[in-house]
Amino acid sequence: MTDTDTETRSVAAGRLFSRPAAVASCAGFVLIGMLQALYGPAVPGLREEFGLSPSGAGLGLSLHFTGGVVGVLAFNAIHSRISNRALLAASYGLMAVGAAGFALAPDWPLALCAAFLGGLGFGGIDYGLNQLFAVGFGDRSTAMLNVLNAHFGIGAVLGPAVVAWLGPGEYAYAFGACAVPAALLIIFGSSGVRTRAVDETPAAVERPLGLPRVLVGFLTLYILNVGVEAGVGGWEPTHLETVGYSAAVAASATSVYWLMMTAGRFLVVPITLRYSPERILTICAAGMTVCLLLARVKEVAPVAYAGVGLFIAPVFPTGLPWLNRALPQAKRAGAWVIAASMAGGVAAPPLLGAGIEASGIHAVPWLLTALSAASLAATVWLIRLTRRNVD
Repeated sequence: MTDTDTETRSVAAGRLFSRPAAVASCAGFVLIGMLQALYGPAVPGLREEFGLSPSGAGLGLSLHFTGGVVGVLAFNAIHSRISNRALLAASYGLMAVGAAGFALAPDWPLALCAAFLGGLGFGGIDYGLNQLFAVGFGDRSTAMLNVLNAHFGIGAVLGPAVVAWLGPGEYAYAFGACAVPAALLIIFGSSGVRTRAVDETPAAVERPLGLPRVLVGFLTLYILNVGVEAGVGGWEPTHLETVGYSAAVAASATSVYWLMMTAGRFLVVPITLRYSPERILTICAAGMTVCLLLARVKEVAPVAYAGVGLFIAPVFPTGLPWLNRALPQAKRAGAWVIAASMAGGVAAPPLLGAGIEASGIHAVPWLLTALSAASLAATVWLIRLTRRNVD
């Protein structure tokens, strides 16, 4: 049997990815996780290289996230006019150029431009693969989305480890190490992906959104969960030190939190094959809320924060298939949700910081519990809305 025959059979079966393409996609998510995680550890090297203030050095990550939001919305806007392969190849190309440009930039303005370009590619990959995995594996789509996003966590752990091994002053080598595989994935990451754009059938032609409350509900759910995710990651070490833990223990506990997020996405895979996304997300929101309440108790706070990582892990990937099922007529809903989650990741830490300034560090668990409880309420509300619309 020829390769063409195999691809034809895959298309007929509705499969978007060959097995090698699925593996390459997971490698792509390791790469975008690593690239995003490099900016923070590289700050000391950037300050020394370009003579920057701490806030100036932080602009690199800000431009990366800005490019990510623009990339999600831009690639979503043109996805119906280009193939899946073209979308992925262009995204990997932008990421390769951005990472290489950041590594080689002779001055800070050019480095910021490169960070924005890399962010555009990051957004294209984040949107493209999440969207394609959400519809490309049938009943296994929820499980495969969790596997895909777990690889992002692997990259997020690897990035700081690489900078720590090389030293902050050698950050350019770390960014260059991202550029090379990104360039290779231009070919290997897009071949084996069905070229026809998703949902070209007449039934999926975009119409005015008939269920705006459902979309608002999903946007709210994702923004709240990203707020909890970024809030724990940003403020857990400060809170633990304030209640009496050493800086080393606090930093280690935060690393465990991120590792639990990665592990949780792998662990939930068999569960997604038996239970609906709605049930899983309800349990996750309730578990997060209980763990954050327990984080008020000094003796169990590090374990409680690790529990938050475990429960929050499945939320982002598990919610996307539910979204596509609830709003099949709104092709852009997934892009708006992904973009909102990125924007929430940028806005949540400073907003929480303002609340902490007003209430004190000891209020961290209370503030995060409020966000988590609101997430639980949004999940229950969404279940009622989507069931009503199905009925």
